[in-house]
Amino acid sequence: MSTENRPAARHQGLLRREFEAARGRWRVLGLYERFEQAIVVLLTAAIAVIVVAALWNLLLEVAISLVLKGQFDVTEHAAFQRVFGMIFTVVIALEFKRSLLVAVERRQSIVQVRTVVLLAMLAILRKLIILDLGKTEALTIVGLATVLLALGGVYWAVREQDRRLGKG
Repeated sequence: MSTENRPAARHQGLLRREFEAARGRWRVLGLYERFEQAIVVLLTAAIAVIVVAALWNLLLEVAISLVLKGQFDVTEHAAFQRVFGMIFTVVIALEFKRSLLVAVERRQSIVQVRTVVLLAMLAILRKLIILDLGKTEALTIVGLATVLLALGGVYWAVREQDRRLGKG
């Protein structure tokens, strides 16, 4: 076997072992656990498509609208808001996909409170980044900040509880 084919053969062997391990885990699952696993696989595939589409839109926005058309002015706050809002969308989708995969791998409950709170915090941060502060009422900003602080408190409390129980 040539040197170029060894990493590919190793990768193929690793995939084969992973697949066999997954089949072994599948055999011991109950009916509802199998249903959950199948749904998570479908959700993961759907989220992967969404991530690719969001990334494609981000690349198009940056490459075409901002760079090629010369509309990307580093001093323009709206351009940064638009781009970073799109980046946060991709990050939120990736974190959601990762949380599903972690739950499947650890055979934990699909809904993890800490993950849901983290995703909510990311969504609020995204909203704060894309807000036009000149057109947004002060009460709206205070409300978003209050929700973010409350979610941070919940995240901390859940993390501390998990730490005491030895879960993370």
